[in-house]
Amino acid sequence: MTESKILSLTEAKQQIEQWQSEGKKIVFTNGCFDIVHLGHIDYLEKARNLGDKLVLGLNTDASVRRLKGESRPVINEYARSRMMAAMSFIDAVILFDEPTPKELIETLCPNILVKGDDYTVENIVGSDFVIANGGEVKTISLVKGYSTSSIIQKIKLISND
Repeated sequence: MTESKILSLTEAKQQIEQWQSEGKKIVFTNGCFDIVHLGHIDYLEKARNLGDKLVLGLNTDASVRRLKGESRPVINEYARSRMMAAMSFIDAVILFDEPTPKELIETLCPNILVKGDDYTVENIVGSDFVIANGGEVKTISLVKGYSTSSIIQKIKLISND
């Protein structure tokens, strides 16, 4: 069941076009989602509530390493994609290896592009494309005190005790 929600770019494009032809609003977001925590769950639930279907662009392991350093990701892309697909409020997961999701966004053409409020709309990759194509770009308030980096730091402190 969960693996059926992990799509190639071609499959995702076809699925999104079908949903849109049915009048459904497609929400797109992206990220590494390395160690899943409350902040991720809250963010993804809020993103899904902005439309009818939530599509998640998930960074590959190589992409996460380029962004976060050689010690990351903690959880590999297969496991991360399965965990994300298992969430009832995520309708499709697409792995991407590029430095940003720009190509993914331009191929999928979502109705709503979402990132956390640590971004401004102007700084969200793909925002200009989504707006130019009649879509919306929104930010979602993040739950304070939750981040993968802080969880990793806490684990390191505990293991040193």
